[in-house]
Amino acid sequence: MPLATRRKPLKTLTLVAFSVLLAGCSIAKPRTDDPWERWNRKAYAFNDAADRAVIRPVAVGYRKITTPNMRRVLSNFFSNLRMPITMVNNLLQGRPKDFTRSTGRFLVNTTLGMVGFFDPASQMGLKLQEQDFGTTLAKWGVPDGPYLVLPLLGSTTARDVLRFPVDRFFDPLAWYASHRDLKYKAQYMPTWLFLVTLRSRGIEAEGLLEGVYDPYVFYRDAYRQQRVYQIYDGNPPVEIIEQLQGVGEDFDPEELLEEQRRINKPLPPSGETATSPATGDDARQH
Repeated sequence: MPLATRRKPLKTLTLVAFSVLLAGCSIAKPRTDDPWERWNRKAYAFNDAADRAVIRPVAVGYRKITTPNMRRVLSNFFSNLRMPITMVNNLLQGRPKDFTRSTGRFLVNTTLGMVGFFDPASQMGLKLQEQDFGTTLAKWGVPDGPYLVLPLLGSTTARDVLRFPVDRFFDPLAWYASHRDLKYKAQYMPTWLFLVTLRSRGIEAEGLLEGVYDPYVFYRDAYRQQRVYQIYDGNPPVEIIEQLQGVGEDFDPEELLEEQRRINKPLPPSGETATSPATGDDARQH
């Protein structure tokens, strides 16, 4: 048996023991600043160019050769296949009930759901609640740190970036690729197909970007909100939402209205110049 395979149970037990030692910690509050914005915007521009040139056309082609039912079945399969990530992180968070629920969901969909292509577990009340190592660290009180955009990987934070190497230990897609060396790197085909299914789902939501004055800010804030709702199981406290939105005791609605007027001011007559709301001092305010 390969050495890497023998080490996996030991790594799992070590992380579980680590979670027990951290019991009693509180959830860290989200950050609302963006100190790495200059780097992030460059990484965002690179990702946007790669998406337009390669990733989105592949996802559009995938949608053209598949039906909605086929896409739903494949999405179910990958969600179930990656369920061990959620199961382990439920353990690390010290949540035995959620671990039992996620394990039951995995077993039901793997058996009755024909290896996950169908989702009878949801009909039985075992809803999907994905967890990762980033949410685990958050629930033990680790601050998320600055917002970060990585080339090809997209939005994350200084804390959440740790989920990529840690969750890989429990990802069956990573297991499959790391234990094979096929021609033309074919061992990564399942992972590539999974990523295509994710991008395909995002095409339906592209209409949300219509009229957005700064897509970078839109994606940054959407990521932060999505993570907060995931960390708090869909029910974050009001004060956390206010902090995320930059609303507090010193909140000045007149200042917000004035900023909106600057952003939405009409374009000048032809021949005159104007500062784009996504550049200069206005951009640094977001």
